[in-house]
Amino acid sequence: MIYEQRIYKCVPGRLPALLNRFATITLKIWDKHGIKQAGFFTTLIGESNQELTYFLAWESLAEREKKWTGFMSDPVWIDARAKSEADGQIIANIVSQILAPTAFSAVK
Repeated sequence: MIYEQRIYKCVPGRLPALLNRFATITLKIWDKHGIKQAGFFTTLIGESNQELTYFLAWESLAEREKKWTGFMSDPVWIDARAKSEADGQIIANIVSQILAPTAFSAVK
């Protein structure tokens, strides 16, 4: 198993819109594509409280490529994303890392 950490830094004041989009739209489309989330987090203490951090669980890089490409090109997602940004851009920056658990990790 490998994990992807994604950190979305929002345009100031737009974190609620991003959280709403995940809760009402994105997760349903992920289910359709078989994308498995491993946790979502907002920043309580840290550099910015305008960030959403989440983890995705993948069996392999090939699985990630196939499923993520399918999600990103899904017309339902493209339309929903555009509608959710009708009031303005939500995300200022995205940082993504692919992580492999160590031999002593509680998460495998």
